[in-house]
Amino acid sequence: MQFRYATEADAPAMAALFAASHHDALTERQRAEQGFVQGDFDADVLRAMAAGRSLLLADDDGRVAGLLALSVPEELPAPPPPLRALLRAQDALDWQGRPLSAVRWLLYGPVVVDAADRGRGIARSLFTMAVEAATGRAEALVAFIETSNQRSRRVHVDGFGMRPLGEVTANGRSYTIVAASLQP
Repeated sequence: MQFRYATEADAPAMAALFAASHHDALTERQRAEQGFVQGDFDADVLRAMAAGRSLLLADDDGRVAGLLALSVPEELPAPPPPLRALLRAQDALDWQGRPLSAVRWLLYGPVVVDAADRGRGIARSLFTMAVEAATGRAEALVAFIETSNQRSRRVHVDGFGMRPLGEVTANGRSYTIVAASLQP
């Protein structure tokens, strides 16, 4: 398994992986068991993100096994509703004794791993790569996890040690804001 930045040529395979794990493509049971991703990430969007070096990739001998977005939130051309809610709530979210608005942070996610590759440490390796890529650029990685996505919460909070900062609501859905420190 090779972990690298995605290229524009990876966009179709990344879009297929994203679509297969999208909230709307899964049954309620599948969402509960494996988690899900959200948002509009078609091949064109992913190609642009890859060109901007905003996507980390797990490459299994030429096959996309996983991906993770790592973005500067203010640079996203069309922030999704949960991110807009997070940005509005920054002053009320405490990160190590300061409001999140006073902290340099990068948006972590979405992260998705192919169903056939789950349990192989790919998400953890992508998380580790994200921490390494963000060190020096920011103080924290920040993500939003839909409250109903308990699988993602277990992976990120229980598994990776990301700390819950609070909750926001967007379009009638609740999201937990979590963060990981990039400081030693």
